[in-house]
Amino acid sequence: YPSGLSKDKIPLGASIIKVADAFDAMTSDRPYRKAFSKEKAISELKKYKGIQFHPEVVEAFLRVYEKIK
Repeated sequence: YPSGLSKDKIPLGASIIKVADAFDAMTSDRPYRKAFSKEKAISELKKYKGIQFHPEVVEAFLRVYEKIK
C-alpha cells in the first residue's frame, strides 16, 4: 500500500474507492477477459471482505447496491 499503510491505517475514503473501483473493474469488459456478472463480482467482494477489502465498506456497498437494484 502507498506510504506503507495497511488495515485500519488506510483512510476510509480510499477503502470506499477501492471497493467501488474493484466492482467497476470486475463488471467491465477488458481486452484480456469478458466482464464478470454483477453476481460474480459481488461474490468476489464477499470472498475477499476483510482480506483485500475493508469489511464495513463492503457491507455498506452491498446495502446500497441492494437498494438501487
